Amino acid sequence: MKKLKSVWVISDRHESLGELCAGARSLGENTALLGAGEKGSLRGCDTLFYFGDVSSDRRWTDYIDSMIALAMEKRPCLVLTDGGKNARLAAGRIAAAMGTSAISDVSEVEITESGVQIKRLVYGGAAVLTARIKTETAVLCMSAGAFEAQALSAAAEVIEVPYTAPAAEIKCLELKSVEGAKVNLPAAKRVIGVGRGFSNEEDLELARDLAKAIGAEIGCTRPIAEESKWMPRETYIGVSGVMLKPELYFAIGLSGQVQHTVGINQSGTIIAINKDKEAPIFRYADYGIVGDLRKILPQLSGLLKK
Repeated sequence: MKKLKSVWVISDRHESLGELCAGARSLGENTALLGAGEKGSLRGCDTLFYFGDVSSDRRWTDYIDSMIALAMEKRPCLVLTDGGKNARLAAGRIAAAMGTSAISDVSEVEITESGVQIKRLVYGGAAVLTARIKTETAVLCMSAGAFEAQALSAAAEVIEVPYTAPAAEIKCLELKSVEGAKVNLPAAKRVIGVGRGFSNEEDLELARDLAKAIGAEIGCTRPIAEESKWMPRETYIGVSGVMLKPELYFAIGLSGQVQHTVGINQSGTIIAINKDKEAPIFRYADYGIVGDLRKILPQLSGLLKK
């Protein structure tokens, strides 16, 4: 496959580096990671451009001006970021400075004779848009799972970049820890997805019991995370959430609307459990069980534990 001369990775989330750096290596002859924070954890590309520590006095976003200055000097062919808010902010500002656009929710990237070609979901996941980028630099915010994560190796070269103070600094007054998801769903081989068929939060224990029996992680539909707030936002699976490629996916108590199924359509095997035999999810499933999840899950977990 044709490769670009230089591909950069920008992210403040360590869990994204395995995917993004693997993608950069597959697309570029020379790769670089733009990083700030703990230097030893910033791995995965040929070169590390290191901007400095992250603390209450200097946040990751304070280095975006420095990243812009470096991008204007080096003119990379492609910049890859994840869907995190800080990475999206950096992508947008770098793209604006370089006279291009930051394209979000990109699921595929291909280097053709005509340049960078991408695919992304549009119309709430009902269609896939294919586009070719004609500007000198392409800035892409990748969907989780777009690349196969690989082990991170130390950079062959570490370059410390001088700090460029932002035009308007933001002072941190207080830091509070917020508990979020402790799993990396895109990397999971087995996933259980739960939906509105779980009428109360206590019923989620049935899914957790099944997950223990088969060694799976648990994700959910958007209403479970954002309306009921029974699970962290990071576990929401779908068009504006996590995109999965597990070997096995259990779709339990969820109808199978397109906004969710676009996040699971690359699963190896899909097993659906729903009391409505007309539920759309059965059109996507390899195996389906029609019935009450409260009766089916305890029996299924019991058999699997044996």
